[in-house]
Amino acid sequence: QLQLVESGGGLVQPGGSLRLSCVASGRTRSGYAVGWFRQAPGKDREFVAAISWSGGITDYAISMKGRVTISRDNAKNTVALQMNSLTAEDTAVYFCAARGFNWPGTNEYEYAYWGQGTQVTVSS
Repeated sequence: QLQLVESGGGLVQPGGSLRLSCVASGRTRSGYAVGWFRQAPGKDREFVAAISWSGGITDYAISMKGRVTISRDNAKNTVALQMNSLTAEDTAVYFCAARGFNWPGTNEYEYAYWGQGTQVTVSS
């Protein structure tokens, strides 16, 4: 079992940046890939980025590529999502998720463990 806790969300102005963190606990010694997803009001949850256990493989949603960077520090059981050039369309609850495989996936159904989410609001 893995438990995930996100942090770093908040209110940011358009064009600003945020760094989200996801801290894992539990069976962290087993290899697991991590993905970030987001869900805006009235919309389906969508993929943002994912990273393999080693950190050597990353994947990004086309709409986010160039604006976000995912990274991880396995010594701290932490995965970070750096987001830049934010717009109002990025307003959503952001979730981190983990799967018991070394390689990342882009579909939410591939992930068994989920955090509670952190709210990101982009507004002036």
